[in-house]
Amino acid sequence: MKKLIIPIMALAIVSSCNIKKEEKGELPEVDVDVSADSGELPEYDVNWADIDVGTTTKTVKVPKPMIVMEEEEVEVPVIDFDMPGEDKEQRTIMVEAEVSDSEHNLDIQEIRATENRLYVISKLEKLDTDLGEQKMRIQDQVELNAPDLDIKHIIVGEKADNILNNQYKYVNSMNDLDDKIKNAKVIYSDS
Repeated sequence: MKKLIIPIMALAIVSSCNIKKEEKGELPEVDVDVSADSGELPEYDVNWADIDVGTTTKTVKVPKPMIVMEEEEVEVPVIDFDMPGEDKEQRTIMVEAEVSDSEHNLDIQEIRATENRLYVISKLEKLDTDLGEQKMRIQDQVELNAPDLDIKHIIVGEKADNILNNQYKYVNSMNDLDDKIKNAKVIYSDS
C-alpha cells in the first residue's frame, strides 16, 4: 500500500504546480586539450499552489456527555442463605439500564429461587423529569451470600432502545412472568 501511495503523492505534487522555463540552458564547451568553459544551467520560475490554513464555523453533530452516576454510601440489602452441602460466597447482584427522554427509577423488587437458579425481578419506572437528548444510566444492587447459582434478570417495565438493555428479559407486568418463575420461592422482597 505504501509503494502505491508515494508515486500518487509525487504525481499530485508535480501536477499541482506551474513550471515555466525562463532561460535557455547550455552545456559547457570542451577543448581537446581538456580545458573547459563553465556551463550554465537553465533557470525555472516555479509557481506553487497557494495554500491557506484556517478555521470556519460549521454545524456538526457532536456526542453529548451521559449523566454519570456518583458514588455515595447507601444501605444495600444483604441476602444470606445456606444450602445443605454447598459452600457460599459473597457477591453483588446488580441490575442496570440506560434510559433517555425521561428520568427513570430502577429497583430490585424480588429475588426468587428454584433449584440452582435465582430470578432477580426489577421494576423500571418512568418519572416526570425530562432529560432532553441526554441519556441516563441507572442501577440497583443487593449483596448475596450464597452458593454459586445461575442468575436470570427480569425487568418489569418498558425496554429502552439501547444495547446495554439487551442483557435482560423485559416484561410489561408481573402477570407476564412464566409459571415457573411465579411459583418460585421468594427469598427477598423490597416491599
